[in-house]
Amino acid sequence: MAKVLAALRHHWKKSTFGACLLGWGGHWLYGKHCDNLLRRAACQEAQAFGNQLMPATMPLKKATVFLNPAACKGKAGNLFEKNAAPILHLSGLDVTVVKTDYEGQAKQLLEIMESTDLIIVAGGDGTVQELHANVNLLSLCVQAAFSKIPIGFIPLGKTCTLSHTLYPESTNQVQHITNATLAILKGETVPLDVLQIKGEKEQPVFAVSGLRWGSYRDAGVKVSKYWYLGPLKTKAAHLFSMFKEWPQKHQAALMYVGPTERPPEEPEEKSSRPPLYVRLYRRLRSYWSSPKEFPQEVAPEDWEELKLSTIELSIATRNRQLDLARTKDFMDICIEAESVSKGEFVHRGSQKMRDPHMCPEGSQCIQASRCILQLPEGTEGSFGIDNEEYEAMPVEVKLLPRKLRFFCDPRIREQLLQAVVQ
Repeated sequence: MAKVLAALRHHWKKSTFGACLLGWGGHWLYGKHCDNLLRRAACQEAQAFGNQLMPATMPLKKATVFLNPAACKGKAGNLFEKNAAPILHLSGLDVTVVKTDYEGQAKQLLEIMESTDLIIVAGGDGTVQELHANVNLLSLCVQAAFSKIPIGFIPLGKTCTLSHTLYPESTNQVQHITNATLAILKGETVPLDVLQIKGEKEQPVFAVSGLRWGSYRDAGVKVSKYWYLGPLKTKAAHLFSMFKEWPQKHQAALMYVGPTERPPEEPEEKSSRPPLYVRLYRRLRSYWSSPKEFPQEVAPEDWEELKLSTIELSIATRNRQLDLARTKDFMDICIEAESVSKGEFVHRGSQKMRDPHMCPEGSQCIQASRCILQLPEGTEGSFGIDNEEYEAMPVEVKLLPRKLRFFCDPRIREQLLQAVVQ
């Protein structure tokens, strides 16, 4: 024992390095063990769903998983197979996995979605908004034929803004993924708004988070270029962007219509269709008995116009702050002040990396159900639509309230219902 202690004291540098390496290895192995325990507990809970008895004539529920293997720097496929796929298969669902990494998927997507009972999107925000085959997944879901299909979201990407709305916060990635997958099996859903963004010539694009245009977004997309600076990369990206142009101003014209009254929610399940003779009788009775009504004139929309000069403009849904008791439907338009100091620009840019659609103090906030953004001729730059990049151009943004239903954690739904009662 004395010889060992003497050797350790004599080679203290190697001993210190070995102790640190041993401690790090033990911590890593303990983390892997905890992750395996989380997976096992989630699989046991999913197996309880799969063991439930069902009539022999009832077909299995079909689930279509849209998996983006490129999410999370190419690790999304492995994350899905290890953490989410076993839960889905043990639950008794008929699972079909569609990888969104090759061309020519439009026809296949339509065929699959016509026969599916629920849709599961596995990836980041970009996977929800856009497929690699240039097929907008949300545009298919928004169609009347598919708008009633519930959608599940399994957060695998680097940016998963939507998961903060649907699931409780968790610092453990494995726990976050398994909780999201189990929430799909439990069947609780919440309605989410959708933005329809249409250019002059392009097909409309749909978003569940919102649109950003401005200096913070432009600097944020370049953060990954300064990876070698470690934790200082975010501040460096915003600092270097000031060297190219300062002050940074974005000028445009905005026309908008105010909030609209929220109509009563439609029942989820419709009664069975009556026989043919009943339908004919009702139609004839309504034709002969009720007087013909002349169509009422629709009141013209009250448009307001605003000239703006801002450092950043954002148009966001209210999905981050769900309120089931809200009586009006609207989206939030945030016009940030152009007079910002350089230090404040760097500090606020770091905050917007965590919350892209935050509206700082001193900004002009507008509630609208529809708006038209006109850009000066020759305007360069890009929009950020659900963290996907699009060329900046004049666009019309229209709110589609409560258009899609997303699976959520039962605790989130319970909190929302309690807020309605209070």
